[in-house]
Amino acid sequence: MAVQTGLGEPRGPWFISPELDPDGRGWWDPPEREPGERRPGRLLAVLAVVAVSAVSGALAGGVVASRDGAGGPAAASAAPVPAELVTAAERTVPGVVSVLAGGGATGGSTTSGSATGSGFAVDDQQHLITNDHILAKGGGGPVTVELPDGRRFAAEVVGREPRSDLAVLKVPASAGLTPLPLAKPGATRVGEPVLAVGSPLGLAGTVTAGIVSALNRQVRLGNNRHSAVQTDASINPGNSGGPLVNARGEVVGVNTAIATIDGNGSIGIGFAIPIDQVQRTADTIIGKGG
Repeated sequence: MAVQTGLGEPRGPWFISPELDPDGRGWWDPPEREPGERRPGRLLAVLAVVAVSAVSGALAGGVVASRDGAGGPAAASAAPVPAELVTAAERTVPGVVSVLAGGGATGGSTTSGSATGSGFAVDDQQHLITNDHILAKGGGGPVTVELPDGRRFAAEVVGREPRSDLAVLKVPASAGLTPLPLAKPGATRVGEPVLAVGSPLGLAGTVTAGIVSALNRQVRLGNNRHSAVQTDASINPGNSGGPLVNARGEVVGVNTAIATIDGNGSIGIGFAIPIDQVQRTADTIIGKGG
């Protein structure tokens, strides 16, 4: 297991195996094999937190053909990062925060009964969206939000919706967070580039890139079944509650979980709660709680 220095214990997201197809059958059911033939391992559903530091396929790299007139072999080269992704990252990071739940959460480390993750501002009233499981792991204790500039504010829990794994927080107006625009429901497309923004392993303001791998992926999170956005953008402990944004800087989902093999961390399969569900849930919570 990897040894960490100065980052504290890894936190969230949930480590799960997507067990269900839309028809309710097992996610992967290998065919029968001859006696003695080796059988590949299954994806295991692991809810424990493990030390991970994984890198997924990002948009910043590529392979280009080198042609000098002699028809030489293809050479590996770094492709330029699309300008729209750079702009999207610049617009998104100022609205993303670190969330520390429970009395023992301090300085990027956690103790028993505390948890950390990410969140983001959604309006000028300084409402923040995050994952409910962060607050649940914090044992209902106080919630602190750390801004990109390092300032900290005590956050009010406006409301929670455990079945959707969403929660809404609120910080004072003096926080001055930049609200992130939300993508239009139904506008997300498979193959479009996305960025996952959050605080993996306590590293605030981290941005990773990938694409939308699938839509309406049926996965089991805890005791509930969800329809999720699947992405290969690298999502790691601490990304829970952070935004998944498109190249226009619009939030298309809330990063919530990853699939893992035998608990070994990210394998480039991450899941986000779709923005249409996020918006409905947040509007309901804010409407009830102010």
